[in-house]
Amino acid sequence: RVAVEEYEPVEPDPDISGDFDDRLRLIFTCCHPALPMDARLALTLRTVAGLTPAQIARAFLVTEPAMDKRLVRARAKIKHAGIPYRVPPPHLMTERRDGVLAVLYLLFTEGYSATGGGRGDLIRVPLLREAIRLTRLLVELMPDDGEVRALLALMLLHHARTAARTDAVGDIVTLEEQDRSLWDRDAITEALTILRSLVPPAGRYELQARIAACHLEASGAASTDFARIAELYDALAFIDPSPVVELNRAVSVAMSQGPEVGLRLIDALVTSRGMDDYYLLPATRADLLRRMGRRTEAATEYEKALQLAPSGAEKRYLGKRLAETRR
Repeated sequence: RVAVEEYEPVEPDPDISGDFDDRLRLIFTCCHPALPMDARLALTLRTVAGLTPAQIARAFLVTEPAMDKRLVRARAKIKHAGIPYRVPPPHLMTERRDGVLAVLYLLFTEGYSATGGGRGDLIRVPLLREAIRLTRLLVELMPDDGEVRALLALMLLHHARTAARTDAVGDIVTLEEQDRSLWDRDAITEALTILRSLVPPAGRYELQARIAACHLEASGAASTDFARIAELYDALAFIDPSPVVELNRAVSVAMSQGPEVGLRLIDALVTSRGMDDYYLLPATRADLLRRMGRRTEAATEYEKALQLAPSGAEKRYLGKRLAETRR
């Protein structure tokens, strides 16, 4: 099986007019409604992206043995049910859409913030590009579906910052410290054009894209409308509640109302299911405690986050923060 580190996207054949490549067919096969949603996502990430069970388990906030069992059950279901290998006809497309969108976004997310690999890289550009390419194919299949176009906008907005997210040696550069002249303005313009074309009601991907747009349209971190971002996270939590959404909402509240307010919201998430091994929870607590001058507590949280961080780049970043906090 192709390792994530060696992943190379397959380009579509320009001679096949109106056809869609094998990778998109495989995604639709793995996302058949006969499979539970979590199994659809996991199987596609394993089969299409070549992610390991450990990497997929981290994405789902579950243990590796639990993920192994899901994958075995999903493969058996496809075999015994005789699920066809194809892009479904138009009248069946809608029932597959949510699973396919979720898979494409998880594929993009693995490229955006890689969970494994010997080199310790934060970003896997081939995975980012492949997720965007496949999403463009899906837009061709479903041009009138706002959430499909919103997902493309979301990917473009995040990918636009790729060149600025790490320095020359691969270390993390935070959003507030990034050189905004390195951002891909063409990608941002395309994404904003898509967002302007969408009509209510907003779905989960549109809301996330509008959050990303708030960051990218600001001239700097100080001028970012964090109050608006908090409102968008409120709307997202209503239609797609999760501890991760609540954590991101707490950060935006901290930036708009003060770290003390944000910390109270984050503390309520400490016992949430699936957050025990999520390194961004202690990392975020550490950052807010540091901003409040509670350096000893912040150092303890940075130590927790450092033990849980999945990539070398994230470990190096947290190690630097820990050292700065201890000075």
